[in-house]
Amino acid sequence: MTQQIEVIHQDGDVIDVPLNKLKKSPRNARRTPHAEADIEALAASIAVKGVLQAPVVEPETDADGAPTGAYLVTIGEGRRLALLLRAKRKEIKKTEPVRCVVDLNNDPHEISLDENVTRAGMHPADQFEAFARLAEERGLSADEIGARFGVSAQVVRQRLRLGAVNPDLMALYRAGELNLDQMMAFAVSEDHARQAQVLEQLGAHRPPYLIRRAMTEAKVSATDRRAIFIGAEAYGEAGGTILRDLFTEDGGGWFEDVGLLDRLVAAKLAGVAEDVRDKEGWKWAEPHIDFPRALGFARVYPHPVERSEAEKAQIAALSEEYDALVSEWDAVEELPPEVEARFQEIDAALDAVGDGTAYDPEEIARGGVFVILGQDGVARIERGLIRPEDMPRPEPEPEAESADGEVRADGEGEGAGPEAEEPEEDSGALLSERLVLDLTAHRTLALRDALAANSTVALTAVVHALALFAFYPAYERPTCLEIKGVSAYLDGHAAGIDDTRAGRSVAERHAAWACRVPKAADELWSFVQGLPATDLLDLLAHCASLAVNAVRTPFDRKPAAWAHADRLAQAVDLDMTGYWTPTVASYLGRVTKGRIAEAVREAVSEEAAERIGGLKKPDMASEAEALLAGKGWLPSLLRKPVPVQSEPELQPEALSLTEEAA
Repeated sequence: MTQQIEVIHQDGDVIDVPLNKLKKSPRNARRTPHAEADIEALAASIAVKGVLQAPVVEPETDADGAPTGAYLVTIGEGRRLALLLRAKRKEIKKTEPVRCVVDLNNDPHEISLDENVTRAGMHPADQFEAFARLAEERGLSADEIGARFGVSAQVVRQRLRLGAVNPDLMALYRAGELNLDQMMAFAVSEDHARQAQVLEQLGAHRPPYLIRRAMTEAKVSATDRRAIFIGAEAYGEAGGTILRDLFTEDGGGWFEDVGLLDRLVAAKLAGVAEDVRDKEGWKWAEPHIDFPRALGFARVYPHPVERSEAEKAQIAALSEEYDALVSEWDAVEELPPEVEARFQEIDAALDAVGDGTAYDPEEIARGGVFVILGQDGVARIERGLIRPEDMPRPEPEPEAESADGEVRADGEGEGAGPEAEEPEEDSGALLSERLVLDLTAHRTLALRDALAANSTVALTAVVHALALFAFYPAYERPTCLEIKGVSAYLDGHAAGIDDTRAGRSVAERHAAWACRVPKAADELWSFVQGLPATDLLDLLAHCASLAVNAVRTPFDRKPAAWAHADRLAQAVDLDMTGYWTPTVASYLGRVTKGRIAEAVREAVSEEAAERIGGLKKPDMASEAEALLAGKGWLPSLLRKPVPVQSEPELQPEALSLTEEAA
């Protein structure tokens, strides 16, 4: 027979209770479960410092009022759960003694409520500074502090950064003049002087995104093409520092030393330019951040070269082997090292034999290269530029020769009177200028009439004139058609447009035709005449496309031209969803929150627009970018124009140019 021993407690007794004898009190006012992160943090703190505040307990009794030997935790349920977590991890025993305070007089529910209601939490500023003191005075690292308080090292670094802000900012934060989001925006940099300067410029009531922008405006984002081109490692090795925002996704941070970065970019571009000049033999090579315009440079392009039979056989063998390897290993995710190495060898060999085109040595001797930094952070090489002073001079016009062999200038020896306009027959004198004008005017008008009656030749003449504009310098455009092509530079309106899908497509098409047209402008007419009808139309389409200008500039309003651009877009069924997508950089970060909400409302739903409407603009723009991805949404300027009236149907008897030319 077991003898029950009754333990008598007095109110306020401090006792040690085995952990497995502590139970949750049914009269605890807290009903919502503790967050797992809070229990983790408390367990970490107890592991280092022990239980700093003893739980308050009352003895558990059975139905008859007799003690069971267990104790109900009135105050300190979180500490009990943290201790149980440590016991589960085998850090302590299940019977670990826990120092507790017995309360027999107070209502357990009321004191539990009082514990959670009347306590005042520490001001975050005090917490930030306290963490900073631990780091400064005790030399604890972020990892060590995090382990002692059950938080991540990243959270500790954030609090340390906030604890080290300018004291004037901290005072405003304590006084309620700055909120935490604003403090985090100021703390993107540890520069107290810059923080004070931005505070003075903007005041204490500006939104965080403006503060963050001002704090980083003199720095270069890691997503900038210059930063991508150099890379964080090379920039750091050169002594540069990178500023990182501990409170947001900073995209790699900001390069602080802009002057150093620009010098590194200039040096690296110059190195690429020198390497290209040395290897390829150009007269000059210049590095530039952007393509320099309005310099009056001409442009030459490579032309096909005749390959030897040995080269043709080599290319055929390499291509056949490459195709065989692709067929054999296409379904394999990871290639064996020897197969991967063979692919690389074949690629290198094909690169060595080139693409079948080359510049003439004479062009290389007087031409040069621009090395441009593309928007993707990759150096782009533009070859075949000819300076004005290096352009070949046109041949002088031959002097007119009289019937008797005497060379004389046009009109030389002619008088001004009427008798001079009627030279004697068989005198061998040149025709007068007025008569030349008269006769050639008649010929011009007759030529117009005849050309209008021959659509095939007319098409050839137009293509010839446009191709001269597209591929030859101004001094070398032999055509009697006064068709003047003009191609507006679009990169001045939209940075990086040359690196877009449309920009690359136009450039590749232009380079392909430049390789086909003859080097000498005088030979272009025969070349155009000999083109098949389909190629002739393709060349016409390309040359005509270069003259399109639908940019809406405020200083040059052309509503009729803009309307025609809409008609042209309708005729070619232009779908801008294949060329442009709404991103923070392209649109969402450059319009108001109302415009962002409108886009999401149109493409997704009213609920989605309302859900992100309360976010700060940078966050709203980022969320909108994700929501709009793949939706095909376009701003009104890029949408398909609404047709004003239907185009007239093509009559059956009307032949297409292709059919007629064929």
